[in-house]
Amino acid sequence: MNSFLVKYFVKALAVFVAVTGVMMPHHVSAGEGLIKVADNVYARADVKKASPSNSFGANAGVIIGRDGIVVVDTLVSAKEAARFIKDIRAVSDKPIKYVINTHSHLDHTFGNGEFAKLGAVIVSHVNGKKNMQAAGDEALKKATAYGLTAEELEGTRITYPSITFSEKMQIDLGDQVVELIHAGPSHTDDSIMVYLPDSKIIFSGDILFTNYHPNIADGDLQGWIRTLDLISSMDVAAIIPGHGPVSGKKDVADMKNYIIVFDRKARELAASSDDVQHITAEVKKALPAREELEFLVPMNIQKRYLKK
Repeated sequence: MNSFLVKYFVKALAVFVAVTGVMMPHHVSAGEGLIKVADNVYARADVKKASPSNSFGANAGVIIGRDGIVVVDTLVSAKEAARFIKDIRAVSDKPIKYVINTHSHLDHTFGNGEFAKLGAVIVSHVNGKKNMQAAGDEALKKATAYGLTAEELEGTRITYPSITFSEKMQIDLGDQVVELIHAGPSHTDDSIMVYLPDSKIIFSGDILFTNYHPNIADGDLQGWIRTLDLISSMDVAAIIPGHGPVSGKKDVADMKNYIIVFDRKARELAASSDDVQHITAEVKKALPAREELEFLVPMNIQKRYLKK
């Protein structure tokens, strides 16, 4: 599984333009500041008008403990990461000790290098490091092809995790325990959740998209549904998705329904047609409305169901 979007972002954009006649917005600011989710827990979330220059609307998190800070995901470039670090410094001057990559896609990991410069230890699932090593350099070379400019990418370097795990891991910040959970393949084979049992908060990474069309092209859909069911069974007060606003269990149920409906309808249509424009139009009629990353609908159909 290619954990970066290298092989299909260019095709996805081309398909989206062909289907809709609309190009993605480009130079859109993600805005400044962090959302306070709980005491000492913050998120960069609910980005509007997602585009390459604002990390495709990817979210990120900040967990502040007595002994230091854990950061969840690092956005799409060194410059985006630097802006994120500035926001972190507005709420705490404690050392950033760890970075957790929820999965290896470029919009969640290409800012790793800026945090490594500060001495942060980067942590991921074992497959996350493997996927980055296999595809990271190619992804960076091709990043301008799917919308990022050379200026936006200036200073960006692939920086790999130095600690990996298979199923579970804990980070103790002194007064804050951070649990890392890999429930199995879902959005990617390296997707993990970050759970704060004391505050009942989950950073789900791209296991959950809220008000964003998800990238399901390479996902393990049955595993994904099982992971969503696991989240629904957990003691959770707030969920920070990989893309979208701070969410709850209703959004998890909506995500599960989206996957089921998309898969059923796309399979049905692809059995008798290879017309991506027609299939996209019919699938969108069946799907609940979502505002962001609409170009992923034809991309998912092309890559997962038409295999061209």
